[in-house]
Amino acid sequence: MEPEIRNAPIGSGHTAKVLYLMTMQNPSPFDFWYAVNNTEIVVRPRQHLETFGTTTLHYHLVAETMDAVNQIRVREGRIQAFRPQIITPDNLGGALLEGFGEEQAGHYLDWLRENQSHLVLLKYGFAIRKETINEHVVTDAIENVLDRVKAEVEASSHPMHALIRGVDEPWEVCLLQLITEVIQQSALANARDLQQDPDGSRHRIEGLFRQASRNASHIPELSNALKQAGLFKEFEDRFFALVRAAAR
Repeated sequence: MEPEIRNAPIGSGHTAKVLYLMTMQNPSPFDFWYAVNNTEIVVRPRQHLETFGTTTLHYHLVAETMDAVNQIRVREGRIQAFRPQIITPDNLGGALLEGFGEEQAGHYLDWLRENQSHLVLLKYGFAIRKETINEHVVTDAIENVLDRVKAEVEASSHPMHALIRGVDEPWEVCLLQLITEVIQQSALANARDLQQDPDGSRHRIEGLFRQASRNASHIPELSNALKQAGLFKEFEDRFFALVRAAAR
C-alpha cells in the first residue's frame, strides 16, 4: 500500500478549508481520531517548505506496538512536498466546495472573488513513498527510544528532519498531523514569496546570478533569462558589473 496525500489548500490571512485526499485504506472514525489525539510532533523541521521547488521531509515515527509491552516500532521515511501554487477563486475546482449546496457554493465563490486581493490560497501537494520506509522494533521503554532518536534527529545537518510520537496503526494518520503543522509553519512565508514573485522568475534569476559570479560561462544563460522575463532593464547595472568583474 502506498499512501499519497495531495491537494491541501490553506489560506493565508483568512481561514480556508484544508483537504487531504489519501489513497490508503480508510481507518474507522474511531481509529482516525484515536491516532490524531495520540500524535505529538516532538521535533519539527527547522525550515519551512521551499516556495519555488520540491522539499523532502525526513521523518522518524516512534510508536508502541499493539501486542507486546516495551516493544517500540521506529519507522523512518521521506515525504516529498511539491512546489506550492497560488490558486484563484475561479480555478479552485469542486473539491474545495464539497459539502456546500449549489447556492451556498456560489455565495462562497463570490465572497472569495470580492476579497481575493486580501487573501492568498495556496495548494500544497505531498507524496509518501512506500519504498522509502524503513522500520525496526526495539525492546525498551518508549521514553528511552524517543530520547535516542531525538538526539539523532537534532544532531542531523538536514534541516527538514522531524520526529513524531504516534500510534502503530493507523500510523499514516500521524503523518497527516506532521504535514498539517509543516503547512501552518510554511504558509505565510510561501505566500509572501509567491506574491512578490508569482512565476518564480526572480528566484531563478537570483540563482543564475550566484552561478555566474562563480562561473562566467553562465553569463549568457543569465542574460537570456533576464530578457525572457522582461527584467533586463531592472537588473542592467548589476548584470554589467558582473560582466566587468568576469572580464577582470
